[in-house]
Amino acid sequence: MFDSVRKHQKILQLVLMLFIVPSFALFGISSYSEFMDKETDIVKVNGKPITAQEVDMAAKRQAERVGGNTQIAQSLPFRQAILNELLQQRILGFAIGDLRLQVGKQELVNSLQKIPQIRALYRQDGAFDDARFKQLLASNGMNEEQFYASQSFDLKIQQLVNSVARTELANPKLSEIISSLYETERQVQTLQFTAKDYLGKVNPSQEELQAFYEANAKLFERSEYIDVEYIVLKADPKEDSKAFNERADQFANITYDQSDSLKPAADKLRLSIQSQKEVTRGGASGVSKDHPLANPKVVQSLFGDEALKNKRNIEAVQISPGVFVSARVVTLHPAQILSYKDVATEVKRQVTQRSAEKLASDAAIEKFANLEKDPQSTTGFSSSSWISRNKPGNLVGASMDKVMSVNADKLPALVSVFIPGIGTTIYRIDQVRQPATVDAKAHKAQAQQIQALAAQSEFSGFMNYWRNSAGVKTINPLKAVSSGGAGS
Repeated sequence: MFDSVRKHQKILQLVLMLFIVPSFALFGISSYSEFMDKETDIVKVNGKPITAQEVDMAAKRQAERVGGNTQIAQSLPFRQAILNELLQQRILGFAIGDLRLQVGKQELVNSLQKIPQIRALYRQDGAFDDARFKQLLASNGMNEEQFYASQSFDLKIQQLVNSVARTELANPKLSEIISSLYETERQVQTLQFTAKDYLGKVNPSQEELQAFYEANAKLFERSEYIDVEYIVLKADPKEDSKAFNERADQFANITYDQSDSLKPAADKLRLSIQSQKEVTRGGASGVSKDHPLANPKVVQSLFGDEALKNKRNIEAVQISPGVFVSARVVTLHPAQILSYKDVATEVKRQVTQRSAEKLASDAAIEKFANLEKDPQSTTGFSSSSWISRNKPGNLVGASMDKVMSVNADKLPALVSVFIPGIGTTIYRIDQVRQPATVDAKAHKAQAQQIQALAAQSEFSGFMNYWRNSAGVKTINPLKAVSSGGAGS
């Protein structure tokens, strides 16, 4: 129901901002005090730079918070997401300063008392442990003035975002119009020309098969894969947690420091070196979900430059509580075009399928032309059914869009839709009607989704305005992390 609206929900920036904006909280990710050389400047907001070092530090902290490893923190897409977050924070910070927003003392106190780490500092008698509070701040590199300023900043951002969210009021009339469109039903009949019905009429020659293979060799390329060896450190249920943590540290340090082999760590910790062949970027096939080489972090690390090109051990990855893994690439098998002999069956299948699709399409085109000459003919069509966007039946994608776009004043009407790999379907639309009853629950859900999209649009305009006001200027592109250092 309501597919074309619902599919955009994932990009509702307003909702996202409510989660990612608080950047200056007790365990935040950035500050405004850093200033580096211009060579490291990525972007400037109101003349103040966001630097490559700042992005790298924020990426590392964020990766640690979500349990990621160094490779994730150094990946360009991850660092780009962090840069985008920092940029939004800076733009909102500029807006707050320009608007001179203020936060009341009581509002700040109420906010602080909601932080779990702060609540834990109250003793049973209700007294606040000021000494532990200062220790907590110091362990996070902050003093009281910085902490209170960061909390006040977060509240101002919430105040600003909430005020923007409230500016877009509901439009009941618009919601009703859209809901009505989604409820409108059309009486539809179908006439299918599927490729499978024409497979028996296709018999490609050996010359045709060979020519197709040579012209489409890339279709028959085997992706690169690797042969891997790995070691696993598991906690013993009877083992003291401190003792295991020490072993885990040894595991991580040895596999990292002696990265040209897993043997030193295996010998030191009495672990067996295991092997797995034909591991692709999608992982090892035929293994259980909890297998080390089914873990995305492990596989991603194995296909990183250090492991793939330099045959280094990957950094230890914790794949589940009490289970650590390190691995290395033994052999890299590059991508290669398979020989015709190895793929002859697949070549024939593809050629036959494409030829059958062509025959089905040609038959559909001829039938459609005849129907246009005699629009009242229903020969070969299925029995009719009533279809709407709320109740699509078997109609999806292009088929639904074409059926629903037919002019209701010119019925009966015909539309033809080709679906690759399947064939062509001709749809006949005879009548249009509104349903006898209205789904109040659906109307309410649709109205909420329309309101969410309107709020997203409003917030996007708001951010564009302040981006321009803050004079955002790109200085240098964010580059991939080189082997020589982060962010260079």
